Amino acid sequence: RKVRAVMLEKGLACRLEPVSPFDPPDGWRALSPLGRVPVLVDEDRPEAGSLPDSSAICAFLEAQAPEPPLLPEDPWLRARTLWLEEFADTELAARIGFGIWRALVVGPLGGAEADEESARRTVEEKLPPSFDYLDGLLAEALWFSGPAVGLADIAIAAQLVGFRHGGFELDGGRWPRLAPWLEAICARASFVRLLEEDRTLLGEHSRRFTNARQAPSANA
Repeated sequence: RKVRAVMLEKGLACRLEPVSPFDPPDGWRALSPLGRVPVLVDEDRPEAGSLPDSSAICAFLEAQAPEPPLLPEDPWLRARTLWLEEFADTELAARIGFGIWRALVVGPLGGAEADEESARRTVEEKLPPSFDYLDGLLAEALWFSGPAVGLADIAIAAQLVGFRHGGFELDGGRWPRLAPWLEAICARASFVRLLEEDRTLLGEHSRRFTNARQAPSANA
């Protein structure tokens, strides 16, 4: 989602080929040595090659198509943006990816039972400290990357969309800045498009769209 959102924000076209890292096509390791997704293949380049990491891809896209800028010019804000991208790609991705996305969406998509207990522990115990931290960073700003939407916002939102696909919503009483921020970025044209793509791909397994369950409280 992060790479797709960056491309949509910059008006860049691509051919999207869904690949499951659990059942990749032949030759996948030649494109992605670690076996992960996403991978960017630039077919306009004469030499063969790929970029098999979302942060590397976004750095390339920012340099290749600098407008609109998604990395602030201010050195401090630029460095903080890169830190928050890392925070989203590691801490949030691990918590949401395993505790919610795999437990409630990917597992059932493959025929497994939903792991409600894992999701409950993730939402009630593991994620609130991260949400507290992020809410605090928005105390004086509308966006994480500075005065305009940037890579930090996109990276964080890309993970929180997975949180919402599990059927959960941020508690606006506990996180009064983070909750409206998520609504604002999900209303952008780029994320509206991404959510439509998700709905097509996931169908009934996206609890966000089917209201298949009542989300447990995220209050601590």
